[in-house]
Amino acid sequence: MALTNTEYGKAYEYACLMSINRYLTEKGVGPVVISESDALDTARNAFEKAKSEGLSEKLVLAADAASRVILRLEPQLEYGNGPLTLVIQTDAQGIAGDVRDVVCIRGANGWEIGLSCKHNHQAVKHSRLSATIDFGKEWFGVPCSDTYFNTVVPLFNELRDMRAAAVANGDPLPLWNDIPDKVERYYIPVLKAFLAEMKRLSERDASIPKKLIEYMLGRYDFYKVITDDTHKTTRVEAINIAGTLNKPANGHKSIVDVSRLKLPTCFYHMDMVPGSDNKVTIVCDEGWTLTMRIHNASSKIEPSLKFDVQLISVPNSIHIQVEPWEC
Repeated sequence: MALTNTEYGKAYEYACLMSINRYLTEKGVGPVVISESDALDTARNAFEKAKSEGLSEKLVLAADAASRVILRLEPQLEYGNGPLTLVIQTDAQGIAGDVRDVVCIRGANGWEIGLSCKHNHQAVKHSRLSATIDFGKEWFGVPCSDTYFNTVVPLFNELRDMRAAAVANGDPLPLWNDIPDKVERYYIPVLKAFLAEMKRLSERDASIPKKLIEYMLGRYDFYKVITDDTHKTTRVEAINIAGTLNKPANGHKSIVDVSRLKLPTCFYHMDMVPGSDNKVTIVCDEGWTLTMRIHNASSKIEPSLKFDVQLISVPNSIHIQVEPWEC
């Protein structure tokens, strides 16, 4: 059976962890401890499945390219004090605001860095909207208005009732494709209500643009490592908002300085993407732009919709390095 996208992503996480371990071992750095866990087992099994299908070589090449960049940027990996522990995190960590997939930890001084491993895409945190989800409170700590809920609750309740009626009658669960006007009936009204509420929230709290980026990127600094199979390169982006990346270790400094990124202070533009019926764009100052595409995560009707969020532009000060694979 072919690998799913999720399995491929897990296999890439395992390849990244093992690549860092291998490079450090070759340099004589130690001790390095790989933390055993269910998350590690899941990633290892996915990698073994990729290996059996002849797909692991690309993952290793991509991971090695990422490791070479990060080892040059992070002296603590090679020269830090105390044992180094490598961890693969659970998906639940991402829901809790930690988007790092692989974390390197030195307990002796409390130092750690993380990698967010992406295979051929640059998506950031995925979030849902529903009748009961207060995205303002969940994302920003500022509750959504009654106006927003008065608009979206009836729409999501319709979806809930469709599903409940099928269950009560013993019928198969209805499919989104059974709704011919799902875009006009649900997607567009929910997106417009979302945009209107975003504008209301930002009028109530001037820090909403900053909080939006913080929420989408998570609570910790990290390196995003993105494979590009077509060009046989790995792109490494340093998301250094709190200034925790690129620290010296015992007199050793990186030859490259990773700048601390500035967060936005205002929204320049928020609207539907021209020509699209399920995507909005949000443009902020300091060079931040993102798109948010709403979709049904399952083929079966659910009383919720999911966002796929992409960072379209980031500040010019971000450190980005594209490393070719050593084929």
